[in-house]
Amino acid sequence: MLVVIPCLIYRKTGFIGPKDLRIFLILRGVFGSTAMILLYYAFHMTSLADATVVSFSCPVFTSLFVCMFLKEKYSLWDVLFTAFAIARVILSVRPPFLFGSNTAKMTGSSSDQLKGTFASLGQAVFAASTFVILRKMGKSVDYFLTIWYYTVVGLVECVIILFVLGEWRLPNCGMDRLFLLLMGLFGLGGQVFLTKALQIEKAGLVVLMKTMDVVFAFISQIIFLHDIPTWWTVGGALCVVASSAGAAIHNWCQGSE
Repeated sequence: MLVVIPCLIYRKTGFIGPKDLRIFLILRGVFGSTAMILLYYAFHMTSLADATVVSFSCPVFTSLFVCMFLKEKYSLWDVLFTAFAIARVILSVRPPFLFGSNTAKMTGSSSDQLKGTFASLGQAVFAASTFVILRKMGKSVDYFLTIWYYTVVGLVECVIILFVLGEWRLPNCGMDRLFLLLMGLFGLGGQVFLTKALQIEKAGLVVLMKTMDVVFAFISQIIFLHDIPTWWTVGGALCVVASSAGAAIHNWCQGSE
């Protein structure tokens, strides 16, 4: 909020937005913040592999929602690119429910596993709904204003949940607090670029391109954590590159017709 407020003042957009679009701005904040909360909850309740695979079903829901509500065309090419993106995630994380217990160690009870799976699925649905709403509003509102609603609603939701759970405390380690601040700043930067992209491009293509974030995560692992990816990971990365590049080329060809 401290970063977004000066941007709104500088751009003279106000803090409320157009009257006819306020309901969409509020829904954007609710869906976006809820999706993020569900994702972190899923990471706590189930394995990272399972949570990641289910949450990356978001492109499927996004493509379905934009067809239903925005009447955007969903061609066979879009189906192919989406399949490549999902295959990349599956190959990279190798979830135990697909590849067996030898590829990854299951954590927690079956009840926790079920809760985490449903949380990941809910995250995918809410994230897809957020993409559709941002695409619906388009350039009618400044993208910083949509992020402002995301931060305000997210703050309210987090404060309420933390007080209900009795977990309102900071970590003792100073380095962990620094990491929390960096998560906020990097997350804000991601929201700025994502929101701007959804204003000028089809929602389905933006979501497909967003799957590249896992590739960048692998690169960061090698550089900062010295964790060399397996051949499964490399194969998955090639799938997402093929998906994203193919979608971009297909979209460019359509635009040039």
